[in-house]
Amino acid sequence: MSKKKTLIIGSRSSDLALWQAKYVKGEIEKHHKDIKVIIELVKTKGDKILNIALSKIGDKGLFTKELEIALLNKKIDLAVHSLKDLQTEIPAGLKLAVVTKRHAVEDVLISRKKGMTIDKLPENAIVATGSLRRRSQLQHLRPDIKIVELRGNVPTRIKKFLGSNWDAIILARAGVERLKMKKYISSVISTEQILPAVGQGALGIEINSENKSVEDILTPLNDDATFFAIKAERAFLKTLEGGCQVPIGAFAELKKNGLYFDGLVGSIDGSITFRKKVRGSKYHAELLGKKVAKDLKRAGAKKVLEEIYSLSRK
Repeated sequence: MSKKKTLIIGSRSSDLALWQAKYVKGEIEKHHKDIKVIIELVKTKGDKILNIALSKIGDKGLFTKELEIALLNKKIDLAVHSLKDLQTEIPAGLKLAVVTKRHAVEDVLISRKKGMTIDKLPENAIVATGSLRRRSQLQHLRPDIKIVELRGNVPTRIKKFLGSNWDAIILARAGVERLKMKKYISSVISTEQILPAVGQGALGIEINSENKSVEDILTPLNDDATFFAIKAERAFLKTLEGGCQVPIGAFAELKKNGLYFDGLVGSIDGSITFRKKVRGSKYHAELLGKKVAKDLKRAGAKKVLEEIYSLSRK
């Protein structure tokens, strides 16, 4: 009897990261009965620094760098990332091989009352989030709302909220639902109100680009529709030279009559917002994302972004 080939997945240790790694493990084993998959935990900088706002740490590889080093050193065969954490510049020697089918992309409002929405929150409500993207869009909709900083994984954030005097917190729908914590969701926030982060709801599998055999094994896990959408979103983010800690939102969706793209850049306080929607061909996904980014820059987003970057350098 031949020995099973073993693949090693590198993963962060949070509940959500483990869910993602186990999901990919299950999909690989479903398509390849002759392969055994093991998960190896890797601690990243973002997991170690929990008492500082993400926007103050800087986000180049905050949740990915250590995983990428393990890939380059061939200590692991693949790394599973929440795509919104993966920087747009993939290090030389690595590649984004697969993008899995996307979960629902929206953010959700978690409050103590079912059916509570952003519009219904009381005047001067306190809402917690660690995301400048959410802060900007929320304050654009409701300038009266007071924002407080919130860090930690999904269960930790919900636990902090339950023990606080805050009116609500905002989280990604995908993470809450994947961890079977849907009961805490008060309402789903439409993408019209708050655009998600680039790549939100999708998983990216990164590999060593020399490892062609692993790439072949992973091929059945790729979802074409999500892959095209992600290409557009990541090109948009890259052209804006933004990371996940800048008020940038994007959502691309492949429909029968083309690839729909919605992109946004906002000031931190939400007082200025630039947004554009377009439709194009999936075969020009990256060009579509780049074009919207350039259009928004010309409209005035460039100045807003420069101000944010200069503040973060202080």
